[in-house]
Amino acid sequence: MQLGMVGLGRMGANIVRRLMRNGHQCVVYNRTPDKVQEIAREGATPARSLDDLVTKLAKPRAVWVMVPAGGPTETAVMQLGASMDSGDILIDGGNSYFKDDVRRARGLEAKGVRYLDVGTSGGVWGLERGYCMMIGGDPAAVEHLDPIFSALAPGPGNIPRTPGRDGHDPRAERGYLHCGPSGAGHFVKMIHNGIEYGLMQAYAEGFGILRAAGTKARPEDERYDLDLADIAEVWRRGSVISSWLLDLTAAAFATDARLDGFKGHVEDSGEGRWTVMTAVEQAVPAAVLSAALYARFRSREDVNFGDRVLSAMRKGFGGHLEPGKGGG
Repeated sequence: MQLGMVGLGRMGANIVRRLMRNGHQCVVYNRTPDKVQEIAREGATPARSLDDLVTKLAKPRAVWVMVPAGGPTETAVMQLGASMDSGDILIDGGNSYFKDDVRRARGLEAKGVRYLDVGTSGGVWGLERGYCMMIGGDPAAVEHLDPIFSALAPGPGNIPRTPGRDGHDPRAERGYLHCGPSGAGHFVKMIHNGIEYGLMQAYAEGFGILRAAGTKARPEDERYDLDLADIAEVWRRGSVISSWLLDLTAAAFATDARLDGFKGHVEDSGEGRWTVMTAVEQAVPAAVLSAALYARFRSREDVNFGDRVLSAMRKGFGGHLEPGKGGG
């Protein structure tokens, strides 16, 4: 198939590469031309502007927007929507607020442009591992783009099949799912990221306690000089708390045992806040997720070792750098 990609950052460029590896054609645009030329040298068709990108796509067009949530996404969606025709498909694959998706889909529906919100997880590792995708919007548009989603998804891999899944959507076992109407994809991704905050905070606090086990605050005969790199490694092997986040933590400890390369200033990219706001709206208790969000706020004023663990995980899965090191 043919797909237009707007935004060639950490994830956008690798999405294009993965699609091209699977035989799809991509027309690409980025506000900085050097990234466009880099991907063009790998086989993509370059575009000089959003309008140029639209003209280079065959109908029905499909354009994926992968730029920062908020103003940049809003601007790109509105400009592309004005240039596209009835039957075309416009995808927001970033981390937009689901209520914005509902509004945008309603506005684009008037001219027949179909809008899909695709919550995309995989970070900088997606090129090789694939992307987990949570999709909202028109079912026919999702079905039309199934070859795209299938190429991007990780596939079943070597994960054992869950017993009792007969009758459920088989796409979920391959790593992508149509969650429901407009906004549903980003709603599910929002909660996914809220849970991520809680999991990361649990690891951070646990390793913080382990590190403090050797301090003078403990009785002398109960002080333990623990090797955190080895503990993280042994937990990866058969432990009930093994996970990809733990894999990334172990890798960070292996190369920087004290995590001296991190200040511990932990940013939040929006989804954690929206998750807590939604919990309040729905009167659903979310004590762990709320505490994890507030811990990130606190890290910007009073850093501890656990905050450096959080920063290491964020860099590991998403390439997120601390302020002053190239971004948050």
